[in-house]
Amino acid sequence: MDRRFLAAALALGRSALGSTWPNPAVGAIVVNAGKAVGRGRTGWRGRPHAEPQALAMAGEKANGATLYVSLEPCAHHGATPPCTDSIVAAGVARVVTTMQDPDKRVAGRGLDRLRAAGIDVAAGSMTDEAGRAHAGYLMRQGHNRPHVTLKLAISADDAIGREGEPQVAVTAAAARRHVQALRARFDAILVGRSTVVADDPQLTCRLPGLLDWSPVRVILDSEGRLDGGRKVFDKAAPTWVFTADDAAHGVVPLPAEEMTTERTTQAGMSGEGADLQRVAVPRAEGGLDLAAVLKRLAGEGITRLLVEGGARAARSFLEADLVDEVMLFRSPVALGGQSVPALAGLPLSAVEASARFRRAARRSFGADTMTLYRRTA
Repeated sequence: MDRRFLAAALALGRSALGSTWPNPAVGAIVVNAGKAVGRGRTGWRGRPHAEPQALAMAGEKANGATLYVSLEPCAHHGATPPCTDSIVAAGVARVVTTMQDPDKRVAGRGLDRLRAAGIDVAAGSMTDEAGRAHAGYLMRQGHNRPHVTLKLAISADDAIGREGEPQVAVTAAAARRHVQALRARFDAILVGRSTVVADDPQLTCRLPGLLDWSPVRVILDSEGRLDGGRKVFDKAAPTWVFTADDAAHGVVPLPAEEMTTERTTQAGMSGEGADLQRVAVPRAEGGLDLAAVLKRLAGEGITRLLVEGGARAARSFLEADLVDEVMLFRSPVALGGQSVPALAGLPLSAVEASARFRRAARRSFGADTMTLYRRTA
């Protein structure tokens, strides 16, 4: 029974991915006499936490119950009171969780607090599943960068488009709808300047009901030459433009009536009024220092980053060894003509036959296939 309810708590937490950063997406389920009597998941931008929501739903039935939670409950005072206090006050008899929270303010203290209150604690179950569910949070805590997923849509002739042509639909509608929904599960989505110029994408979740779940849009524009009339500069979601710290140009501003208030970098990039931000980072060979970009994103709370284009950005992230997962959508249709190689000249064997990645899953979307590759170490 423990595994069943803990798996349900993990699934509940995963359903909040993309909306809880900088906090982990946690799920909690209160079970009394074998029945779920309360459930909760981490709220928007991390508040409220999952545990107090589940306990509030359970009410008096939390007394003597078991709480299943997908990560160690917090025991420190932050923007909210410690979850351990709520658990103890509710009279919970037992807590089952997956792993310790790596946050230095927690790191086992939550479990110790519960045990000290006489609560039976079982920790260490389903750690592999929890590691995948909390991959972004764990990466930010352990390595000071987001977890990076590279998404590629590739034709039968290993291309992502045609030279000099507007955006080409490589995959069919079913796969494209999946990608739209996928965006909502990430904190931020990244493309290079060339993709913005060639395709003028909006980079939002355009499926019904998901627009408000659109991720932060991150643009790599080393020289700061983009003009503000592009779709990525609308008000549908925040846009952060990364330029070189010695660039002679800045983003050409939006018309005054469309510009939103900008915050200073000292005040942070992720609060109210942060719809458009310019961020300077050091250069590296061929463009920007991608490690510095990721470090800055982590500093702003981003835990999960989707790299969606274009070919040069994909190649740069792979060559910098900064990719944790690759979602490779392959179409059976060849583009032909003057096609754009998927990885700007880097062979696809850098993913498909590399010892750095292993195939973890495969799924069909009509005639298109999606293969998921995960980093081996």
